[in-house]
Formats: sequence, C-alpha cells, structure tokens
Amino acid sequence: MLNEIFHIAVPTAFYDDETLNVEGTIHHIENLYQKGVRSVFVCGTTGEQHSLSLSEKLELVEAIDTNNELTNNMEIIFGVASVRQKEAEELAKYISKTNITAIMIGYPPYIKPSQEEAFNYTKSLVSISGKDVILYNNPARTGFDLEVDTINKLLSMKNIIGIKEAGEKTKIQKLKIESDKQFYIYAGGEQGLEDSVRHGFNRLSSIAGNLAPAEIKTWFETLLKNEELKGEEIYKVENALKKVYSGTPLVNLKKELNSQGEDLGVCRSPLGK
Repeated sequence: MLNEIFHIAVPTAFYDDETLNVEGTIHHIENLYQKGVRSVFVCGTTGEQHSLSLSEKLELVEAIDTNNELTNNMEIIFGVASVRQKEAEELAKYISKTNITAIMIGYPPYIKPSQEEAFNYTKSLVSISGKDVILYNNPARTGFDLEVDTINKLLSMKNIIGIKEAGEKTKIQKLKIESDKQFYIYAGGEQGLEDSVRHGFNRLSSIAGNLAPAEIKTWFETLLKNEELKGEEIYKVENALKKVYSGTPLVNLKKELNSQGEDLGVCRSPLGK
C-alpha cells in the first residue's frame, strides 16, 4: 500500500550523447531521500519513458532494486507503458520479482487503442506485475482517453489503488469506488493544483518537488486542509513553480538541478534543442 500523500516524478539522467546515465538518476533519488522525500515515481511522467528502450528500463529497475537503502526506506513507483504490449508485459514481469513498491500504468501514445484493447492491456499488466497499480490517463500527451466506464470496470481489480488523471477533472466524480476500497486520485504536476483539489484530487504526482520537495509538500497539505500559505512559504513555492513551468518543464528542471551540482545531463532531442 502507498502511504505517502505525494510522490516526486524524477527526471531520467542522460549523458551528453543521450545515453542512459543510471548512476545520475539514482544519485538524484538519493538526494531527494536526504531531503525527506519518501516516495518517487521513476520512468514516466516527465515524458521520457517512451524514449527509453526496454533494456534501458530493465537496467533502471535492476539498479533501484539492488539499492537496499532506497527500496527499504522509500516507496518506489515505476512507470510501465509501451507502444507494444509484449514489451510492457516483459517489464511488468521483471518488476514482479523485485522490491519495487508499485507500478503506474500508462497508455501507448499515438496508436489510440480502443477502450476494450486498453482494458485488456491494463488487465494483463496488473496480473503479471502482482504490484499495487496506479492508472495514468493523459490524453493530451498520448491521444488516448481512458473513459469512465472503462475505469469503473478496472476498479474491480483489487490491486488498482489509484488513478493519475490528467484529462477531464470532473471524470473522477463519476467513478464507482466501493466504500471499503482505498483509492487515491493523483494530480499530475502543480499546474492547476488548487482546482484539482477542489474537484476531489487527494494526492500529488509532483514535478516541482524535485527542486523544493518540502515546500511543495507543505503547499499541497495546506490545500487539502482548505487553507493558504503565508509569507515566505508562498514565495518559495512560486519561485519553484516559475523555474519549472516557464517554458519546457523538463528542460528547465534539468538545467536547474545541474546548476545545483547534480548530474542529470541533457534531455533527449528534440527537447532542449
């Protein structure tokens, strides 16, 4: 079970030639741990997942799974998605044998599966992984929108414990969640976060938390209480949001983290070019 109310979606590190930098990625997660972060989402929401090959994803999983300090002390959520279902299934099978806490299932970009095909894709990955699952619906990025009826069908699977909904916010009010089922609604990033909370979103998949984890968490907790930040806290949050969201978020994020002495490297082209 995922106990943390927010996780940080971490960027993937690459060398200057755009090859995968596993050590840089792990080092950033370790830095977040030292800052009090206890839940991270690896390989997914920052938009880099679909640039990674299956072998690169497996390499990342192995590096995390063999780092006992991380797996023993943090909730590690790993992104599982692919244009090819067979590759997503192979990744899920590999993760099933690890100490990864949960997976987040994303949907293939561009190919636009039918609702039935998406249901079967999800059902297979849930079964193979054996992990707690968060669904990730982001129609603006993938061109595919997981419909309410499909989500409600999927909710019968006990391992599905949440959804990260980046599409129509009112959709979550139509979900048929059993009264005894623990289910979480994740906001994807900080843009429009106040409105998301008003709609009933109760967890956060954070981007800006890579820069200001404590401040973003405090802000989110304040919103959940229907309260407002005061004084310097407001400035710190606004400053972090400005640094990330003024332009291309992933490019800005890596630039800022690199300037602080981290080794996240470049974005894969065409980002950053």
